[in-house]
Parts: sequence; structure tokens; C-alpha cells
Amino acid sequence: MRHLTRTSAIAAAGLMTLGLSTAAPAMAHDGPHEATDLSAQLTQLNDSGASGEAWVTVEGNEVTVKLMTEGLLKDAPHAQHIHIGGQNVCPTNDDTGNGFEGALQVSDAADQYGGIAVSLTKEPGKTGPEAGLDVPNYPVGSTTYERTIEVSDEVAHNLMKGDGQVVVHGVDHDGSGTYDGDVKSDLDPSLPSEATDPAACGELSVAQMDMPDGGAETGGGDTAGIENAGLLGGGAAALVAGAAGLFMSRRRAEDRA
Repeated sequence: MRHLTRTSAIAAAGLMTLGLSTAAPAMAHDGPHEATDLSAQLTQLNDSGASGEAWVTVEGNEVTVKLMTEGLLKDAPHAQHIHIGGQNVCPTNDDTGNGFEGALQVSDAADQYGGIAVSLTKEPGKTGPEAGLDVPNYPVGSTTYERTIEVSDEVAHNLMKGDGQVVVHGVDHDGSGTYDGDVKSDLDPSLPSEATDPAACGELSVAQMDMPDGGAETGGGDTAGIENAGLLGGGAAALVAGAAGLFMSRRRAEDRA
């Protein structure tokens, strides 16, 4: 088993913007765009039993995402994102971290998959890094999700290069059927770690399979399965505000080293 060192700078900074905001693009491109298709096979992390497939089409500043998941905790919300940065790779199920009985937490693998670039919320939820913990707007349980999202030039460029990982969060480590436990989230200490620990990850690459047709069932808006779901949504703003400070602290420490 390989133990990953926690990176405090990107810890809360799954919610760091890192210049990858999905807000309105700085430059609009005129004329037709050639689409780039990518896909990913999601495999379990933390022995979650979760798996899935993702298809992404990038055309100009529009990104269409279809995500099919299986094996996730039923009746519980599952945050899901496209991460960009780091080493552009996913951790493996054998990797361990600082969570429950050595479970991998978000910050333990941040150096591998980077920070949140796109939050895969249901419409009309926001889709930037600031929506990383917007629980009421994430699918519940295992679902089929589809949404077209406008992203920045930088996010579109990175995705077209094949830089990006799809990460789904939420693991029931103790089998209680809900997000609970004494270990706190490394993104928001008011939450149980189970609510934010990564459950599955897949690396995006040039598509090897076609995006399936048909409508998407994006899951209900119920936040059953987590006792303090309201706190989960409320913590996101504080994390964004503190992320830049954490990043600069790390840079200063590295400069002194």
C-alpha cells in the first residue's frame, strides 16, 4: 500500500480556482469549432465499490458531459467534478491517506488530479470551483448525468489536450448507510470525511467509445444520507476564500527550503 503525503495547499483547494474558472470565457471564439471527444473509465477509490464511464465533448467554450455511475451510496448526494492540474493522473485503489483507517481524502491525492475546474452539478446549479460542495445541486446515488457547460478558454484548452480527471466523491466507510463518523473532512471540518472522500476517478483521454444516446436521469435533489447537508453547502465559500492563502503559504515555504 502506498501512503500519499497530504498537500495542504491544494487541500481545501479542490476548491481553488487556479485560473480554471468556468465563468464566462474571457475570449469568445467566432466561427465553427471542431469538436474534441474524450472518455474515461472510472474505477473505485477507497474500496467504495463505485465505477462509471464519462464522455466529454469540447466544442469551442462548450463542454458537454455525460457521466454514468454505479455502486455509489444510495440516497446520498455525491459531489462530482472535472479536476485539472497536478500530474493529470488518478490515484489507485491501493493508495492510502489520512482518513478513516487510512482512507484517501481529497487533499491526499490533490498533487495527482489537481484542483476542481468544473463542478458537475444539476441545472441550474453553478458549475465553477466555488460550487464544489453545492450539495443540493449534485446527483443522489448512482445516476446517469448529462449537462452542457460553458467554460473558460483555459479549461477548454486543457481538456482538448486530454488533461483532466473526473472524480466522484462520497464513501460510506463504515457501512452505516449514511455519511457519518468521527473523522472530519479535509475540505470542511464541519463535515464527516465520508461526505467528501473520493469514491471513483477516471482519466480523460481521446475517446475510445462513442457517447451514448438518450436522456439523462440526473438523480433527485434530496440530501438524505448526510445529516448536516446544509453545512456542506455553506462551507464552500469559506474554502474558496482561504485557498489562495494556503497556496501562497506553501510557495513561501518552498522558497525557503
